[in-house]
Amino acid sequence: MSVNKENTEKALNDFLKYTITQAKANLTRKKKNSTKALYDSLDYDYKVSNNSFTASISGLDYGEYQDKGVSGKKKKYNTPYSYKDKMPPAKAFDKWIVRKGIAPRNNQGQFQTRKGIAFAIARSVFINGIKPSRFMSDPFEKGFKRLPDEIIEAFGLDVETFLQQIINNGKKN
Repeated sequence: MSVNKENTEKALNDFLKYTITQAKANLTRKKKNSTKALYDSLDYDYKVSNNSFTASISGLDYGEYQDKGVSGKKKKYNTPYSYKDKMPPAKAFDKWIVRKGIAPRNNQGQFQTRKGIAFAIARSVFINGIKPSRFMSDPFEKGFKRLPDEIIEAFGLDVETFLQQIINNGKKN
């Protein structure tokens, strides 16, 4: 079965644009957008030739962990990622604590250093993990279902392998 190149190009553009737009909306709605760095990094690219196409979605590396989640030592999620024996560094949470307006105080109401709260948050993430947000996976799967059947059949696409190919292509850029 042959597919019209222009139709394939339009369908791919619409699909990728929809996926990125919805993923950005999900980041905001799910309050995963405190720095806007991940939001601003999301982009897509594609190329269509007569018998094939390539597509890629790119963004900051940590976006995959936000999307798929990370299992903690005690709390498990259906994800390929997990904390095993090393806690995330406490200093990684320092700027996040400031952005969120978390200001630890002692019993007298005096401000304390953020070091202790950063360690507590790092430990909590290590034990409980990061819950999958599916900010990208959900719109991708929904958009994939809207792709024309001719394209899916002509290229033998299925959602899992297509998603992995697109993510891998994005990492090469």
